[in-house]
Amino acid sequence: MKLSKYIITINFALLISIFPLKNSYSEIDFEADHVIIQDHHSGKILFEKDADGKIYPASMTKIMTAIVAFDLLKKGETSLDEEIIISEKAWRMSQSGYSSMFITVNDKISVEDLLKGIIIVSGNDACVALAEGLSGSEEAFVDLMNEKAIEIGMDNTNFNNSSGINDAENYSTAKDILKMSRYMIINYPEYYTYFKETTFTWDRTGGDPIKQGNRNPLLYKNIGVDGIKTGFLTVEQYSLAASLKAKNRRITSVASGFKTKNSRSRESLKILNWGLKNFDTVSVIKKDKVFTTLRVWQGKNKEVEVTSNEDFYLTIPKRKKKIIKAILNYKGPVQAPIKKGDKLGVLDVYVSGELKKKIDIIAMSDVKESNMFSRLFTSLNYLVWGDV
Repeated sequence: MKLSKYIITINFALLISIFPLKNSYSEIDFEADHVIIQDHHSGKILFEKDADGKIYPASMTKIMTAIVAFDLLKKGETSLDEEIIISEKAWRMSQSGYSSMFITVNDKISVEDLLKGIIIVSGNDACVALAEGLSGSEEAFVDLMNEKAIEIGMDNTNFNNSSGINDAENYSTAKDILKMSRYMIINYPEYYTYFKETTFTWDRTGGDPIKQGNRNPLLYKNIGVDGIKTGFLTVEQYSLAASLKAKNRRITSVASGFKTKNSRSRESLKILNWGLKNFDTVSVIKKDKVFTTLRVWQGKNKEVEVTSNEDFYLTIPKRKKKIIKAILNYKGPVQAPIKKGDKLGVLDVYVSGELKKKIDIIAMSDVKESNMFSRLFTSLNYLVWGDV
């Protein structure tokens, strides 16, 4: 039998809600010097304002401090219950007026408690203690931070300490902070949960427990925000990297240069809500999930389920009447035998007639060739009836 080219067209138009906007995107503005908003799943940048401009990231630096620790945990080079002895240098950070976990010289503190001290209460002393404990010195740990920044693609960033305290050589951009934040959420979901905890109680040695709240004001509004990190330096004013999860969507923003704590809270909420209200994100295909079934020629099974080896999302402005169309091109019925993972076709994804993505479609299971008698019967049936 000669295989023919088949096309399956899938129309996503009904999945998109269309609403007129009162303001065009050019008219929207936020009370911060540097802003960037991203749809997490599709990676689409929804808005940016001087996102490549140089900033001093302040305590947003601690996101990278956490990432390096998460990397070491993943590699098995440390563990959450490993205890670190606190140095005088780390202790002095808690005596200098910076945000602190309030550690004590020569105390032994677990990696997990230090991470919570960094992530939840923004302890600069905990940063130094963790850096020294995991790398021997803060300087060596900072080298790992910069290596990771290069790996992630943070092209305009340099870290010069582990905490983000005043240092002209500790700089970044809103766009780079966004790259770092997205990397962490994708690669370390199990540890990212620390960022949504609203309080941390440090049961310190030789004193009463110290309970402190998370510095992120949006966590307390019960709107789906589950991270990430605030920052403040006199030169930079107030900053916030924030991420909000709403049903199947996630919006992440980074903004720096808010003039007050109140404006940071109010405007960051406005930024995230703007991203949610003005865009829709459509899941076109999910990795390892059944996308459709294709007919099989001369196989023990008559059909094979197919999927993709990647997730693909599209984010579309609600004000634009665009139609997402996915066209599956394949030669079918598909000839047996088939092995799991075999490429069987290509999914072409269009938005308003413009090709946006070509995705390989693969078999989800093996399909063995039928026996000789069955193949002969099928062929005769096709010759007589013209049907497979």
